[in-house]
Amino acid sequence: MKHILFVCSQNRWRSPTAEQVFSVRQDLECSSAGLNHDAQNPMTAELVAWADLIFVMEKVHHSKLNAKFRPYLANTRVICLNIPDKYEYMDPELVRLLKQRVGRFLPLHYTEI
Repeated sequence: MKHILFVCSQNRWRSPTAEQVFSVRQDLECSSAGLNHDAQNPMTAELVAWADLIFVMEKVHHSKLNAKFRPYLANTRVICLNIPDKYEYMDPELVRLLKQRVGRFLPLHYTEI
């Protein structure tokens, strides 16, 4: 089972949507977090250490993640999805983008999502 972490700023719209969309897969355990101090579920060192693969929504998230949690990222791949903060939770266009962009890296059972 792969541990997948989705990250955005506030953990309100994009990363919780990604967690919801991909949590239906039996081969993945998904979680989400935000990098801002007032995020719904703030990023922790434990979450970073838990993750086998981290998807960030924007380049700024990758930079913040590296700045705050570099010691915990040693063997963890971080992928930027380049999804701007303009979507609400479960927005159909956001779901489509997530399936398309994340699916490139997690192709197994992708068509079942």
